[in-house]
Amino acid sequence: MKNLSFKEKVAFVANIVVATLLVFAFFISYQDTNLFSFFAIVHLLVPLLVILNVLFFCFWLIKRKKQFIPSFLVLAMGYFVFGSFYKIGNSLPEEAHDLSIMSYNVMGFNRFGWIEGTDIGDQITSFIKAQDPDVLCIQEHSRIRYQQLTQYAYRSETPYSSPRSNQAIFSKYPIVASGSLDLPQSGNNIIFADLLFNEDTLRVYNVHLESFNIVPNSETLSNGQSEKTYNRMINTFEKQLQQAKYLKEHISKTSHKILICGDFNNTQFSNVYRLVKNGYHDSFLEAGSGFGKTYDLKGLPVRIDYILTDDSFEVIKHTNFKERLSDHYPVMATLKIKP
Repeated sequence: MKNLSFKEKVAFVANIVVATLLVFAFFISYQDTNLFSFFAIVHLLVPLLVILNVLFFCFWLIKRKKQFIPSFLVLAMGYFVFGSFYKIGNSLPEEAHDLSIMSYNVMGFNRFGWIEGTDIGDQITSFIKAQDPDVLCIQEHSRIRYQQLTQYAYRSETPYSSPRSNQAIFSKYPIVASGSLDLPQSGNNIIFADLLFNEDTLRVYNVHLESFNIVPNSETLSNGQSEKTYNRMINTFEKQLQQAKYLKEHISKTSHKILICGDFNNTQFSNVYRLVKNGYHDSFLEAGSGFGKTYDLKGLPVRIDYILTDDSFEVIKHTNFKERLSDHYPVMATLKIKP
């Protein structure tokens, strides 16, 4: 520190703070307890913390000063804890008998006009038809839209008796059983369907974990609203963790091959994601490319929508689409059942 200018000393202090926050995020991601919920907001900031540490690393490296070491160490730790923040695609050749599956939060097919433009809902159904996945998991569904998805002979939707956000699983393969987990004290939910695929029964979970219902803007971050916003976020983190545990308990009671799709409303750096993913494979990490962005948060490449598989599947291909027809971007994977 002695040979640093005043501005460099300030920069180094900021560097240490940013590096420490990232290390703290590593620690929290391994905790499957609500004891640290008040710090869980750090998970949402991980993309920003990674970018800042990269900038600090480059800054000190250009200046040829050893202060690059803290950021270098935490970025190296992050690679082993969270995996690569940016992926280079490694798709395998597809075959006719592979299974394609898409997860898409369609924001009600824009029935309330949240996105400007005409016929956004029709554009969403046209997009789905063009991609033509074998299985389609929709969050924030609109029941009347099944009439436009005639390529699917089978579907399972949120029960009418359930006062929750609608979800649906569409399939080209027979649905032999289905159900709803009816998450307690939540407007969100998890549904599942057992599909008869060739000689196998596959269980597909369509997950929509607790939503934040917060738009990050000057109003929600103002002095009068910031405490209320913070408390709502903490409550959401706690519910998400409870719901993740509920899902894992439900999965433990089946012997079928498992696919988990949906909107987790939390990043791949969170303990919620780590709890659900434990023992499963993330199709983006297996065969994706780029940042894998599925949601826009003030320009940050946030990934909160996932397709997870158990060991029965090999991920052949993963695609993140860029169609701006909802507040989420669709994701799609092509899978092969291992012999």
